[in-house]
Amino acid sequence: MAKIVNSTYISLDGVIESPHTWPSLEGRGERGDQIQTDLLFASDGVVMGRRTYEGFAPAWMSRSGDAYSDRINTMPKYVVSSTLTDPEWPNTTVIDAADPVAEIARLDGSLVQYGFGRLSFALMEAGLLDELRLWIHPFIVGRGGPDDLLYRDTELQRFTLTDTTTLENGIVILTLQNVA
Repeated sequence: MAKIVNSTYISLDGVIESPHTWPSLEGRGERGDQIQTDLLFASDGVVMGRRTYEGFAPAWMSRSGDAYSDRINTMPKYVVSSTLTDPEWPNTTVIDAADPVAEIARLDGSLVQYGFGRLSFALMEAGLLDELRLWIHPFIVGRGGPDDLLYRDTELQRFTLTDTTTLENGIVILTLQNVA
């Protein structure tokens, strides 16, 4: 069974949707970029839902020549979807949304997941989400509906804080281990 680390951007008001439109994403800074690159290089694959795939694939397929882009473009990617059938992003496998938890549980190695949606909650509730890295951005987005927030009705989940990193632009990264 794979070790799964989720890395999610979140605002002070709990918004997780469309972080590419947020003001502090003008750059994470050298240290933030290195943290994301280290996480990706420590992973054997990327797992994501269809919405994340639709944002990531066109952005990363068009880039190359740096360590992060080259790594994410060549490594295995697993996308949970009931509608995606023929992914364009190389090395992408579609996992049927009918029972994604069972399929992901069969994977080995270390996986990184970006964003936090229905798939993340399903993995967490099944005890498959090992680590959560919340990149807390120092502002309030001030808009968004229920699907744009980290909050969802779910079972109680306990985490232990294992690291706190503050970046020069004010982003704070909380690293939490699932104690399930």
